[in-house]
Amino acid sequence: MSEDRLALLRSRIRDIADFPKEGILFKDITPLLADVNAFRATIDLMVEALDGESVGAVIGIESRGFMFGAALADKLGVGFVPVRKPGKLPAATHRAEYDLEYGSDAVEIHQDALRPGDRAVIVDDLIATGGTAKAAGELVKRCGAEVAAFVFVINLVALEGAKKLEPHRVISILDY
Repeated sequence: MSEDRLALLRSRIRDIADFPKEGILFKDITPLLADVNAFRATIDLMVEALDGESVGAVIGIESRGFMFGAALADKLGVGFVPVRKPGKLPAATHRAEYDLEYGSDAVEIHQDALRPGDRAVIVDDLIATGGTAKAAGELVKRCGAEVAAFVFVINLVALEGAKKLEPHRVISILDY
C-alpha cells in the first residue's frame, strides 16, 4: 500500500472524543467520504488488497459499510448485498444475533441474496470487537455461500475484533 495514499486517508479521519459516550474515541470517516480523492484511494486500496481473490458478491454492513461496499462491488464488477438491522428488509430473511457491551443486537440478510457456492467479501468502515462482522459472516453461510474475506477501512487493533473472524482473511486499510 502506498504510504502517500495511507497518509491521505489518515489525514481525512478525525478523532471525536467521548462520542457516542464518555470514554470512547470515535474515528469519524465523514471527511474521508467528502474527499473524492481519499474515497477513491480507499476503494482502490481495497481492490488491490483483494487482488487474485475470487469474489462473487460484496456484502455491506449497515450503514457505513453500504458506502464502501457498493463502490467496491462496482470496481470488482459484482453485485452488492446489504446486511441490515432487523425489520428493514422486505423479503424473507436470515437473522444472526451478536453480543454488545450491554445486551445484544441482530442483523439480517435476504434469504435469496446469495447463491450456494458464492464467495462473498464482507465490508464495513470499522472493526472494533468483531461481533457485527462475525454475525454477517454467519448470514453468508446460512445463504449457502462462503466468506472470501472481511475488509475494513479501520481496525481498532487493541480490541482484537479480527481474532473473532479467524480463520477468514481480514484486510484493514488503516490500523489504529
